[in-house]
Amino acid sequence: MIKFEIITIFPKVFDSYFGESILARAQRKKLIKIQAHDLRQWASDKHKKVDDSPYGGGPGMVMKADVIWKAVEFLFGVRPLGRDRSPAKAGSPKRRVILFSAKGKTFTQADARRLAKYDQLILICGRYEGVDERVAEHIADEELSVGNFVLTGGEIPAMIVVDSVSRLISGVLGKKESLAEESFGVRPLWRDKSPAKAGSPYLEYPQYTRPEKFRGWKVPEVLLGGNHKKIEEWRREKSKT
Repeated sequence: MIKFEIITIFPKVFDSYFGESILARAQRKKLIKIQAHDLRQWASDKHKKVDDSPYGGGPGMVMKADVIWKAVEFLFGVRPLGRDRSPAKAGSPKRRVILFSAKGKTFTQADARRLAKYDQLILICGRYEGVDERVAEHIADEELSVGNFVLTGGEIPAMIVVDSVSRLISGVLGKKESLAEESFGVRPLWRDKSPAKAGSPYLEYPQYTRPEKFRGWKVPEVLLGGNHKKIEEWRREKSKT
């Protein structure tokens, strides 16, 4: 079972998405575990403050490194961390601490496959003007971005990572074929194992279902004839590498 530990100041925003459909069933079957933790519980002052004004001046507020450190330290839960040891380096090697950041590496399907091999992913969701840079330098193992645009926080990127990684865990999807023949797959797709397609990431061929005709728009004739060889040739032609 892989554990997703999400550090956020808005833990309730995850309830709806993770409480439905495939991810909800995967949690009930104990294939994955998703927990959203309120960062404010690790704040030490009476106002539960997790941010402060930036050194050097400037607009907005910056999320505090010390509070995030306490949260990550708690979620590791293996042993007390020495002052000279960052949480990202202590404990099990199958843990990964990820900070969502506009300057992070763009998240890809290859990253999803890589992260699916871990036992625990700790996901740090920034807010406000940003996160104290010492989190990126000393606490997180890596920074990830979901695209070249700005969001109000890291909660949506966290949902994306949890979703894409979870579906790679054995048993989460109903059929193995759902993974084998989808966009960005990496296994040979075609029976003749043609070099142009075999083992290469690709965009999946178009899909159709009933009704056969709708508003004059027809399903391609080749898909209706039952000739599997021709269907495979059509799908290979329509897929993109």
